Amino acid sequence: MLENIACTLATLRNQPCALSESLIDSQSYLKTKLSAYKMTLQEQIDKARTEIKTDGYSMSIGEWISIYESGEIDIHPEFQRFFRWSPSQKTRLIESIFLGIPIPQVFVAQRTDGVWDVVDGLQRLSTIYQLVGILKKIDGKPEEPLVLQGTKYLPGLEGKKWEDADGDISLTAAQRLIIKRSKIAVSIILRESNDTSKYELFQRLNTGGSSLSPQEVRNSIAVMMGNGFYDWLRALSNNEDFKECISLTDRAVDEQYDMDLALRFVVFRTISEDELKNIGDLNDFLTAKMIAVIDDPNFNKAVEGEAFIKTFNILRTRVGEECLRKYDWTKSKFSGGFLVSAYEVVALGVGFNYKLVETSNMDLRSKIEEIWKNPTFTSTSGSGIRASSRVPNTIPYGREVFSK
Repeated sequence: MLENIACTLATLRNQPCALSESLIDSQSYLKTKLSAYKMTLQEQIDKARTEIKTDGYSMSIGEWISIYESGEIDIHPEFQRFFRWSPSQKTRLIESIFLGIPIPQVFVAQRTDGVWDVVDGLQRLSTIYQLVGILKKIDGKPEEPLVLQGTKYLPGLEGKKWEDADGDISLTAAQRLIIKRSKIAVSIILRESNDTSKYELFQRLNTGGSSLSPQEVRNSIAVMMGNGFYDWLRALSNNEDFKECISLTDRAVDEQYDMDLALRFVVFRTISEDELKNIGDLNDFLTAKMIAVIDDPNFNKAVEGEAFIKTFNILRTRVGEECLRKYDWTKSKFSGGFLVSAYEVVALGVGFNYKLVETSNMDLRSKIEEIWKNPTFTSTSGSGIRASSRVPNTIPYGREVFSK
C-alpha cells in the first residue's frame, strides 16, 4: 500500500517513483506528499504558480544581436541537428519583419550565471544571426551568411545579403536599420523558478502540433541540461552492433528513434518491476526519467555504457541482425522488421543478465525463438497494445527468460 501511494504521488509530480531511501526516508516526507495530493484545485494552482517566476518585455533586434555577440544568450547550436528551417522559411521571417508583421515572442530561461537559455525561438533568432553573419556552428566556426529569396510581396529580396562587398546585393543601411529597430518580445523564466520549469515549458511548446518527434524534444532537453548526457547517448546509438540489431528505416533514424531506443535501454534495464506498473504515458515517463538520470550524480555512464555495448555485441555475434524481429514458426525463420516488443524482451532481458549471458553457453537463438511460442507474450505484444500495458509484462518476462 505504501509503495502504491508513493508511486502515484511521484507520477502526479512527474518524478521517478521507485521506492528508495531517497524517495521515502521518513513518514514526514510521505505525509507532505499526501497533503499535496489532497489539496484543492485552487490550492494546487496557487502553489504551482509560485514555482515559476517570469518576467517579460520587448527587445529590439539590435539588442538581440548584441547579447548574442557578447555571449549573454545560448541558442545551443546542437539544436540545429533537430531543427532546421528551409531558406524560404528563413526569408519569410525577414519579409515579416520588413512588413511590420508581429513576430512571436521568444521564451528563455535565466541560468545561475545570468546567461539566457533559449527555450523557444531558436529558428527565429538563428535566422536573424545568420542573416547578420554572426551565427556560429557547433564547432564554433561561422555559418555561411544567409542569402535571401524573392517573395510574393518583396520579390526584390532575391539574392540579397545583409552586407557584401558588392553593394548591389547588400541590404541598404536604411533597410538594415528597419530590421535592427524592429522588436521581438521575450518571456523570461527567472532563475528563482523551479529547476525543471524550463524543461517542462520546452516540452509543452514543442509537442502536440509540433513536427518534432518525442525523442527530438528529449534530445533538445538533454542538450539544454548539459552534463554530456546527450553526446554520450548519441555515441551509444551510433554503436554498429546496436544499429545492425535494430535495423531501422531512414525515416525512423531521421526522427531519432535510434536515440529513443538507446534511452529506453538506459531507463528500463534495471528499473524495478513495481515502477514498471506505474508508467502511464510512455513519452512523459521517459522524459521524466531522463531528466532524473541527468540530474543524478550517482548515475554511472561507464557501467551503463558497458552493459549497452556488450548486450548488442552478444546479440549480433551470437544471433544476428534478425534477433529483434518476429520468429515465424510456420516458416522456421525470423521475418518482418524491428519490433519494439521484441526489443523489450530480448535486448532488455539480455541487458539485465548480460554478465551471465556473456560467460555462459546459453543458446540465445533458441531462447528467442521460444519466446514467440509464449501465449502471454504474443497476446500482449501485438499492434494496438499500449506501452503502459505491455511494458510491465515484457520486461520482467525477458529478465526471467535470460536468467538461466
